[in-house]
Amino acid sequence: MEEEIINRVAQSQLVTFDLEDYYPKGERKILDVSEWLYEGIILREKEFRAHVEAHDWLKYQDTYVAITCTSEAIIPGWAFMLVASRLQPFAKKAVVGGLVDLETSLYQSIIENLDVSEFADKPVIIKGCSRKPVPENAYIMAMVKIQSVAKSVMYGEACSSVPLFKKNK
Repeated sequence: MEEEIINRVAQSQLVTFDLEDYYPKGERKILDVSEWLYEGIILREKEFRAHVEAHDWLKYQDTYVAITCTSEAIIPGWAFMLVASRLQPFAKKAVVGGLVDLETSLYQSIIENLDVSEFADKPVIIKGCSRKPVPENAYIMAMVKIQSVAKSVMYGEACSSVPLFKKNK
């Protein structure tokens, strides 16, 4: 007589938290201000402002924008602020930095507003593999937020998880 195979994972209280489920939909764009610098390294205010005024801001409608400078130039803070002020009516969000900085900022907002009450006193696995560009900082933010209520927190998949936290009894 054959024994019935029992899926203990499906029967457990184990809850899987997948950061990909919270990935904000929308196009990501990089705006490189080095193209607006004299010889790619010197910010001349009058010329910079002329580039800002002439730029087609409409192409950033409903996008997430990383404002960066790929040259070795030192850019004063006001320049990034000026660019952000022009993006404000169009972009969903703008940050200074690269795409990882942008994704981290997006996830920070999401995780700060996340209701973790469903994880109260339960074992939770933070799913590890992702097909979308989930930044490593998002995993840390999720860990800290979920740990505050969970019975335990693991990382990975149910079949091969790494224990990270267990609440003291």
